[in-house]
Amino acid sequence: ARGAEKLIAGEDMLKIGSFSLQVLETPGHSPGSVSYWLPDHNIVFSGDALFSGSIGRTDLPGGNHGVLQESIHTKLLVLHPDTIVFPGHGPQTTIGAEKSSNPFLGG
Repeated sequence: ARGAEKLIAGEDMLKIGSFSLQVLETPGHSPGSVSYWLPDHNIVFSGDALFSGSIGRTDLPGGNHGVLQESIHTKLLVLHPDTIVFPGHGPQTTIGAEKSSNPFLGG
């Protein structure tokens, strides 16, 4: 069996073909969760951290609401408001839309 060709350590910049992806550590839904930001394309794949009108669950083993809130506020909401968010589930949104209307982003 072959192992992984590259292990992601910390907030690396990954190069996949012509795409550059910045790894953002966004734990809280689960330990080790990451999001992938494509700065050249103004897109972030938020995984299970941030959704349109919601945030990830934190009631499963390893989940932590405070850690998730900190991840979202310090890693995702600091991106440009026009950044398109592709969450792990559901419709796409933007950082600006979530900052202005997501009811789960208090605290």
